[in-house]
Amino acid sequence: MTQTITTSAPEATGRRDRLSQRPDVLFCYGTLRFDAVLRALLGRVPQQSPASAPGYRAAALEGRVYPGLVAGTSADVASGVVLTDLSNQEWRILDAFEDARYELRELPLSNGRWGWAYIWPGGDVRVDDWDATEFEARHLAAYAARCARLAPGLAAGRPKGE
Repeated sequence: MTQTITTSAPEATGRRDRLSQRPDVLFCYGTLRFDAVLRALLGRVPQQSPASAPGYRAAALEGRVYPGLVAGTSADVASGVVLTDLSNQEWRILDAFEDARYELRELPLSNGRWGWAYIWPGGDVRVDDWDATEFEARHLAAYAARCARLAPGLAAGRPKGE
């Protein structure tokens, strides 16, 4: 049985405004940490290094194969990677790819630096954490293929339209 944490569903965030903050380093804790997804969306794998976000967790989301980064306890640590060399166009592609409900926020990383991450604001959050190994085994191939189909539209400035 899967247990869901219920919160009210937020309004969609202002997607057009998310990049006005001029983010530089992107912390990826979910599907974007996989080279196959990055290659499908961007046509390359950007420079990356391991990173983690203390006090956050990559939560499983009800009815989705991707996670949401949510505030956790002081014992929680979301692992992932930081992408350090994204072009402005690549930022626009990734921003159009991300669900409109995500909020782009800067957060402290365990290496003492700061990074930007797409934070899930609530709703549909399960009590269990997202399992990257299970995603890789069960969903990655189909997910990357879907990303490759979406990429031309995203590069042209069209949101993926969930």
